[in-house]
Amino acid sequence: MFAARIARAIQNLKTVDDSDYSIAVHAAGELLFSAFSNGNKLLVFGNGGSAADAQHICCELTGRFSFDRKPLSAIALTADSAFLTAWTNDCGYDEIFARQIEAHGRAGDVTWGISTSGNSKNVVVGLKKAKEMGLKTIGLTGQGGGAAAEYCDVLLAVPLGQTPEIQEIHMLTYHVLCGELEQRMFGARV
Repeated sequence: MFAARIARAIQNLKTVDDSDYSIAVHAAGELLFSAFSNGNKLLVFGNGGSAADAQHICCELTGRFSFDRKPLSAIALTADSAFLTAWTNDCGYDEIFARQIEAHGRAGDVTWGISTSGNSKNVVVGLKKAKEMGLKTIGLTGQGGGAAAEYCDVLLAVPLGQTPEIQEIHMLTYHVLCGELEQRMFGARV
């Protein structure tokens, strides 16, 4: 069973490698590099495992990825449990990320919505709000991008259809981006 799963993961990496996905990853890297170089911040959000990914990304950027260096401003909109529970209780879940983007987002900032289907309503609404406010947007999704695709300046649509397999590529994607950003922003290891 384990060997078969590893073989499947290797095949999935080949599928991704044979697609145009790396072009989108490069575009996302350029967008993030430009924003951070200009002193802007990143707002990241998603649900469930994607919420955990949002926090993981922000940890790597605000803390460190491969070496000690200055922090990059990255905020996981999934991490404020008081706001999340209050807003959801009083107003519902669909606008939970849009509300925070409206509060924290400024021109030049980047929002990064994560949804394996690309159809998580609150992620789509958040990306739409960001576009309306003039922020740059990245979507990290599965095959096709779903409804989120319409609101993404850069769409990272993993060309796979199974959630666990998409999530494996999501982690690889943001680790690649964090490593590249760290190297470009801060040069050689300290």
